[in-house]
Amino acid sequence: MTDCIVALVTVGSRDDGERIADVLVGEHLAACVNVVGPIRSIYRWENAIQRAEEWLLIVKAQAAQFEALAARVRAVHSYTTPEVIALPITAGSEPYLEWLRGATRQRGD
Repeated sequence: MTDCIVALVTVGSRDDGERIADVLVGEHLAACVNVVGPIRSIYRWENAIQRAEEWLLIVKAQAAQFEALAARVRAVHSYTTPEVIALPITAGSEPYLEWLRGATRQRGD
């Protein structure tokens, strides 16, 4: 197990995805964000099945920063209830993980 995560966030447009990615990387909450899409999402909302074209953000970050990352996503996201979930990185290339840690290190760390 590592101290790093992959967080998943869905957004309604590529522009929203790039804007949120810029915020997360710019504030050292993410080392890298991939904007993937469009994707087709089928989900239940307000007691009905919905279908939407969305983009998926794949966010590489440190587990210790997840709460700050999630709060920042909620603050800048256009959705009422944005998806912000994290999956642990159980193993990875150590040079990549070291880069990830360095890229998300806050000033003064």
